[in-house]
Amino acid sequence: MTTVDATISELRSRAPGAIHLPDDPDYETGRTTFYGGFDQRPAAVVRPANAAEVPGVVTTVAGSGTELAVRSGGHSLAGHGLSDGGIVLDLAAMKRLDIDPQGRTAWAEAGLTAGEYTEAVGAHGLVTGFGDTGSVGIGGITLAGGIGFLARRNGMTIDDLLGAEIVTADGSILHVDAEHHPDLFWAIRGGGGNFGVATRFHYRLHELPTVTGGLLILPATPETVSGFLAAAAAAPDDVTTIANVMMAPPMPFLPEEVHGRLVLLGIICDAGPVAGAEARLAPFRDVTEPLADMVRPITYPEMFFPEEPDFHPTAVGRTMFVDDIDAGSVDAILTRIVESDAPMRVAQLRVLGGAMARVPEDATAFAHRRRPYMASVAAFYTDPTEVPARTQWVVDFASELQRGEEAAYVGFLADEGEDRLRLAYPKPTWDRLVGVKRRYDPDNVFRRNHNIAPA
Repeated sequence: MTTVDATISELRSRAPGAIHLPDDPDYETGRTTFYGGFDQRPAAVVRPANAAEVPGVVTTVAGSGTELAVRSGGHSLAGHGLSDGGIVLDLAAMKRLDIDPQGRTAWAEAGLTAGEYTEAVGAHGLVTGFGDTGSVGIGGITLAGGIGFLARRNGMTIDDLLGAEIVTADGSILHVDAEHHPDLFWAIRGGGGNFGVATRFHYRLHELPTVTGGLLILPATPETVSGFLAAAAAAPDDVTTIANVMMAPPMPFLPEEVHGRLVLLGIICDAGPVAGAEARLAPFRDVTEPLADMVRPITYPEMFFPEEPDFHPTAVGRTMFVDDIDAGSVDAILTRIVESDAPMRVAQLRVLGGAMARVPEDATAFAHRRRPYMASVAAFYTDPTEVPARTQWVVDFASELQRGEEAAYVGFLADEGEDRLRLAYPKPTWDRLVGVKRRYDPDNVFRRNHNIAPA
């Protein structure tokens, strides 16, 4: 019997949750991620029914030396929720959610997606801000930081994290918050899954029954891109935006003659009173005559647009924080997008600030709170032979946009090497994370992530 076979045999006795082997139909679900291009074949996918079953899985796998991957929603750009030949601990069945509407808090198991959580708390007119995609697992986005539609109003996801339940490499179940294991609580707010399995999260809830939000699509010109960004920077904190500069896809609500044209696909979320939304959003609509204006009063869960379940995009990308998006940046964006022959290519621009910037930079492991913009560029591909050319385009494009000290958001990093990972953390933050890692995971059991080694 091989080591892996022995590990699986022990898991059957110590972890009563479902164990899926390669000949099991449910195995494929456990090794499929949101992003395409990954074909790793774990020896087994273990799907515990609840948090109590997780310590047995962790200690069994850690004791055998077998690689352990932890999967929440399967949205890792680096494919970290998978292992080739190891064990995948899939949290997908752990979806318990306990909402306290009066106390404005919720305990949520890490198998929930952002959409599932948002729908459930939204029934009470409440919200916790995650990202901008409903199928993202709350585990991955919370541990990375969480920059989404409410970043300027309420801060990042980690700013509403009150505590968590963490299973460490020795099987201990730690209740972590500002008073209990504060070093670990600091580290999980931006340091990723390096320190253990986050099985439950304790979140703050905010009252927000209605927002004014949706798509505002403009023709992309130097004037419109700069005008949209200027309006976003000048807007009150209630307004958070995402500007995607891209070639217009064949959306049914766009005139056919617009398909394939260069557009700014703006996503707007105005969380202020609906009565004043028209005035707050007028600067965006005044930039130019929109090609489509779908911004209207909606419930917050409607900000997560419908997704195609079988859509598994393959793309190369770069994420960065920048100090300015000036005229030169805008010209580079428009030129690069037009010149590329990728089936889809995009520059995504986010104006930050507001509540997320008012938290001290050393309060959490996410430490880039003062940067005014986050930019991401991506090129999609259909054949792996295209990857080198797409990668070079992305790297060159990103270098043209960089303004200020290089920095990256760990939640948007792919498998880009340690130098790129170091850009997610200033040196004092990195050194502090190494110390926490050494204390809670000295043998680096949790290494299938953007790894912060203990030495």
